[in-house]
Amino acid sequence: MASVFSKIVKGDIPSYKVAETDSCYAFLDINPLKEGHTLVIPKKEVDYLFDLDEQTYVELQLFARKVARAVRAAVPCKRVGVAVLGMEVPHAHIHLVPLDSEGDMDFRKTKLSLSGERFEALAASIAVEYAKL
Repeated sequence: MASVFSKIVKGDIPSYKVAETDSCYAFLDINPLKEGHTLVIPKKEVDYLFDLDEQTYVELQLFARKVARAVRAAVPCKRVGVAVLGMEVPHAHIHLVPLDSEGDMDFRKTKLSLSGERFEALAASIAVEYAKL
């Protein structure tokens, strides 16, 4: 059975897409720690990041770097934090979280509740910045 992320890539489940390549996809986390919290995934469904083949792994990391730069340009923050947890969805993924302090990266915190309009605006803003890179 396909993971929820594979269904997002296929378009079976809607997402707030910020960027896409032939092998990777980035979209806003719908349960964000901070506004602009973005998930970066390989389109290939592999459960564990470090089980990806070398080419896909490198492509994903380079894509995540570019997406992180776009997030930082679109969302006021000191930097963008990176986390690879991978426990909640059996599909490799990287969290990119805008940070103003290390506490912003605490996944035990209550997640933000944003409107669809706010998600759309954030995704569009990040996508514009991504296109500039």
